[in-house]
Amino acid sequence: MLKLMQNEWMKLWSKKASWMMVFLLVLILFASAAITKYVNSTANEGIEESWQDVTAAQLEANQAILMNPNLSDTQKDYYTEQVAIAEYRLANDVQPFEFTSMQQSVLNTHEMLSLVTLFTVIIAAGITASEFSQGTIKMLLTRPVKRWKVLTSKYLTTMVFAVLLSIITLLATALAGLIFFGIGEGTYLEWNGSRVVEGSYWLEAVKFSILSFASVWIIGTFAFMLGTVFRSSSLAIGLSIFLMFTGIQAVFLLSNYEIVKYYLFTHTDLTQFYTGFMLIPDITMAMSLTVLFVYFLLFLGISYWTFSKRDVTA
Repeated sequence: MLKLMQNEWMKLWSKKASWMMVFLLVLILFASAAITKYVNSTANEGIEESWQDVTAAQLEANQAILMNPNLSDTQKDYYTEQVAIAEYRLANDVQPFEFTSMQQSVLNTHEMLSLVTLFTVIIAAGITASEFSQGTIKMLLTRPVKRWKVLTSKYLTTMVFAVLLSIITLLATALAGLIFFGIGEGTYLEWNGSRVVEGSYWLEAVKFSILSFASVWIIGTFAFMLGTVFRSSSLAIGLSIFLMFTGIQAVFLLSNYEIVKYYLFTHTDLTQFYTGFMLIPDITMAMSLTVLFVYFLLFLGISYWTFSKRDVTA
């Protein structure tokens, strides 16, 4: 299996498109940081507002939200924690990170993983489909290796590529933030279940990146299935990207129906359980993980069945 993965990894990086994706990813992250700095400097020109005023306004807003009787338990916990942290900052004069700072850029890394999803879809859709379109699949399957091992090596290679891009995103975001914003003042605070304590913004960034990777993983698996079944990378890429951008909107359209609880894109954003921005109030982390795992088994099951039964003779 390792030799098969090594072979797929070498084929992946022998293509200029793979290197171009890494280059574009880093370029977009640096450009985003540069634009953010420019927009912030021009928008806040002549405006002086202390962090105490901003924190006090956030505290008041969160307290008002807590008065809403329709909040889910997860949302209540989130806003209660935010109120406690804001009160602690004001009472102990603990400044938060500036919006334009390297630390805050690192904390916001998970918001840029949609780029990783996009590039993963392109690789996942083409890693099997291109073998059929180029005719190299026949040479690959003449080797004394079971088909399921061949397909597994391709899938694992795709996921390793996605993990690599996620790590590059975190490091490039930190470097871009350091170059354009510098290391700002402030302290990261978190709620440990009983009181407010100082935490690590790096660990928080990694946690949210891991949670956001669920979307990269499941949509990448979906694209992998389409590429394997239809042997067309363009169809797989197009349909996967279409669903990636419209899937969340469909959640709101289906919000009044029970079926929305079992809809894939209701569960792809696992960060919702830590940010309070719940798409559907009465779902839980355990439910989301279960639904995602069922979809994962379905997508891979279809991929393996199709790949094992398909006749690849010309």
